[in-house]
Amino acid sequence: MRYQSILASCCLSFMAIFTSSLTIPEAIAAEAYTGKTIRLKLASPSPNGSNMVRGYEKFVELVSEKSDGKIKIKLYPNAVLGSDRTTLEGVQLGSLDMASCSSPNMASFAREYMVFDLPYITSPEYQENLYAALDDGELGKYFEIVANRIGMTTIMYSEYGYRNYVSTKKPLNSIEDLKGLKVRTTDSPIEVAVARSVGMIPSPLAWGETYTALQQGTVDAEGNNWEHLVTAKHTEVLKYAIDSQHNYSMHILMMNNDAYEALPVAAKSIIREAAREALDWQREISIEIDANSKKEMLKSGIQFYDISDEERKQLVAQTKTVWDAFKNEIDPELLQLLLDTQKQQ
Repeated sequence: MRYQSILASCCLSFMAIFTSSLTIPEAIAAEAYTGKTIRLKLASPSPNGSNMVRGYEKFVELVSEKSDGKIKIKLYPNAVLGSDRTTLEGVQLGSLDMASCSSPNMASFAREYMVFDLPYITSPEYQENLYAALDDGELGKYFEIVANRIGMTTIMYSEYGYRNYVSTKKPLNSIEDLKGLKVRTTDSPIEVAVARSVGMIPSPLAWGETYTALQQGTVDAEGNNWEHLVTAKHTEVLKYAIDSQHNYSMHILMMNNDAYEALPVAAKSIIREAAREALDWQREISIEIDANSKKEMLKSGIQFYDISDEERKQLVAQTKTVWDAFKNEIDPELLQLLLDTQKQQ
């Protein structure tokens, strides 16, 4: 379906979409909130100390500061309220205010999100372009309409990072060594297809169950960013790593749309302004955290293999079959909006 068609069908009013917009003009500060105390709950599956949780901690802090303590957000990290899929279902139902969900798992709620799972569709070289398109551009507007359709509004696109394959079973000294490994994946159909395209055996599994599965040998590989592997202590069982960078992921913080729309205008403004500031901060610290995490993995004895440019081209070619398999399931306009971020502006 074309973006314009989606917009037309969802256009209940211009103001409804405007107040749900991700864009907060920097020149306009949030007005003071003087109403009753508001209490909200925010769930994240990510471990304490991770770049995602640190970003949400900053968000909670800024909301409290900007509201003089009148808007209180209780953060529940480390999957204490359940996996990202479970908690996001709670947001949809209205039993939970906010939850963070990985972009691959978002595909279970709306197929449009699986565009981010296409292998090598984004590159670190054009990261700032992607941020701008999500935060202030047409790409973000597109996904806000999708979020509203499934009963939510997007609060922020938290940086997660590029996923790399790691293993407990055998050395990864070439991309050929990925073959035969039973790899934990999310529920994303594209992530499952990517694993198959390089000869791996995908096993969709909730994040909170992954450590035990690796430890017991139920799976012997996973794809994740360095930082998450360290903060979740998966380095205690992992032995080998390869910098495949096969997929870029985000953790998307969503809020129940009815709960959001019921907030006073001043409270909405404070949440949006705090989210933008926390997001900018979180993205900045993620770069250093990722680099330090790789150093920690090396110190723990994990053997790294850095693939050559030729091998990376081979991986891109191998996984191109996934694009062919899913091209009819992705709105061409959405695909182009994302591809437009991957070039010099």
